[in-house]
Amino acid sequence: MSKVRENYVRPLDLKHGRVDMTHGSGGRAMAQLIEELFGRHFDNEFLRQGNDGASLPMPAGGRLVMSCDGHVVSPLFFPGGDIGCLSVHGTINDVAVMGARPLYLAASFILEEGFPLADLAKIVESMAKAAKEAGVPVVTGDTKVVEAGKADGVFITTTGVGVVPEGVALSGDRARAGDVILLSGSIGDHGMAIMAQRESLGFSAPIVSDTAALHGLIAAMLATGADIRCLRDPTRGGLATTLNEIARQSGVGMMLDESSIPVNAEVAAACEFLGLDPLYVANEGKLVAIVAAADADKVLAAMRAHSLGGRAAQIGTVLADDHHFVQMTTGFGGRRIVDWLTGEQLPRIC
Repeated sequence: MSKVRENYVRPLDLKHGRVDMTHGSGGRAMAQLIEELFGRHFDNEFLRQGNDGASLPMPAGGRLVMSCDGHVVSPLFFPGGDIGCLSVHGTINDVAVMGARPLYLAASFILEEGFPLADLAKIVESMAKAAKEAGVPVVTGDTKVVEAGKADGVFITTTGVGVVPEGVALSGDRARAGDVILLSGSIGDHGMAIMAQRESLGFSAPIVSDTAALHGLIAAMLATGADIRCLRDPTRGGLATTLNEIARQSGVGMMLDESSIPVNAEVAAACEFLGLDPLYVANEGKLVAIVAAADADKVLAAMRAHSLGGRAAQIGTVLADDHHFVQMTTGFGGRRIVDWLTGEQLPRIC
């Protein structure tokens, strides 16, 4: 987002205009798009440096964490959010579950020729609002334009940088037999909000995405001083896939309690209608925590005291198991294996 030209005779037509190939050519049209849209909404001291990259202060102490996430969600706008805020929340969460305080974001846009500038403005405004609310600025970025039919509107890639304080070490290989599994709230909201919008499914109660930045909730959990082994945000593949990943990394098994896993009634109904299992449906504002049993109660209390953890629950325990199975006791008193996701239940949900 550099080389911004100061004066233009005709401003962008953000109401009726469309992206064209000149907006990615590196010339005046591209500079105008950057200045009048991206620069205006993402404005901060680092972006205003106007260089090909941002020069950033080095945080004192701790370790740097960096994560990168591409977003190709369809539709671009959905109940509870859009591709813009989703691209901010998703990358912030990937950094935060490492125990890091998110510091900065970079954003790369692939725009399709003919995409309405009005829709692009809505997306950029949503991104800017999400970044401002999270306190994590977009400090650098890039814009490319491809021919009509080659990008489905807009794709966004965001990269996040954060710092992990000394003494914090969260990793998927730290779960131990006897640990407790905590979940911050209901599952499946994001994936089913996308699916309902995509398929024009009308439910009496609308399903709203849970997309949110989780770093504030995580900071509250870490502030308890508890022995938190691992944090994850169960996005693609849902809760089931995330727990299988941790079980394999740590060389353990898990036992879940189906009755303890919160699922909103409208999500459960939509999943039943579509033949889907909410355990495998994506979330964008929930986290899973593996915590030492002695500290589980105080971590759970901290989660429930936060606005994003009001329905937090203990949903299972970690077991010694050489097979690394994730199992679940069902509402009927039986037991079943919660295996890895096979295939793609819901494509393009993030």
